[in-house]
Amino acid sequence: MKKIKEDSVGGKTMKEKPKNIIINLAISLGVIFATVAFAGLSGSDLVIKTAWYILIIHWVAFVPALIFKTEKFYDLTGSICYAFASIFVYYQTYGTAFSLSLLISMAVLIWTLRLGSFLLKRVLDAGEDKRFRTIKNSPTQFFMTFNLSALWVVICSLCALTAVSNGVLNVEPVFYLGLLTFIIGFSIEVIADNQKTAFRSIPENSNKFITTGLWSVSRHPNYFGEVVLWMGIAIMSLPYLEGLQYWTLISPIFSFTLIYFVSGVRMLEARANVKWGENTEYQKYVEKTPVFFPKIF
Repeated sequence: MKKIKEDSVGGKTMKEKPKNIIINLAISLGVIFATVAFAGLSGSDLVIKTAWYILIIHWVAFVPALIFKTEKFYDLTGSICYAFASIFVYYQTYGTAFSLSLLISMAVLIWTLRLGSFLLKRVLDAGEDKRFRTIKNSPTQFFMTFNLSALWVVICSLCALTAVSNGVLNVEPVFYLGLLTFIIGFSIEVIADNQKTAFRSIPENSNKFITTGLWSVSRHPNYFGEVVLWMGIAIMSLPYLEGLQYWTLISPIFSFTLIYFVSGVRMLEARANVKWGENTEYQKYVEKTPVFFPKIF
């Protein structure tokens, strides 16, 4: 078996096991199939075509990421795909003409540009994304994460892309409720991120945890805000879906599942427990502060 990976662990050279290679590639194939299958729920050839473009963009970005063994392209690739999908579907449906569905596309685009630039700056400042320390040294596992990113983009934006491709002719009252929900969620995410960035910019806080502002009512208010804003986009899209297209409303549920159980909250909580688990102040913070949903009273 050709050597696929070498990584220095405890002074020893480790090779990627053939079994792991097969498993990672099988998962990647399953993720690719799921990406196209979920896009099919839209009933729109345009949305399905967009899903394939999203996959291809991720595959192209994976090549230099693997060559240079860098995760710096990862979040940037996802952001590019969100922006591309929202612009491409709108343009293919309406050209340069104005439609009310532009508000849905703009909601996705605004969130993408803000979060994408924030994540890119953060990884450049930090020099690395700790989640990828071992992943980026395994070609098959690294490839799998890029495919998972494509799946994330497609499912999260699916209801918005479907609604835009259907055409928004009249603004229903529920549309305004969705827009308000999006604004609230977006504001929570931005404020929480800015508060944590300001906290970390103080040298004395380098090994401390934040407990002020929105972080005093939730241990992960930025992630809570992201789930809320996707719920808002789903509500905005709701009046313009029909039949099986209602299944595309899985977007905010999928976003919550990944953020809470896979890539966000779970990993950060585990890391915090290792770092501050024995800290009395941290124990008090955990005891009185909800992990996700804010403590209103």
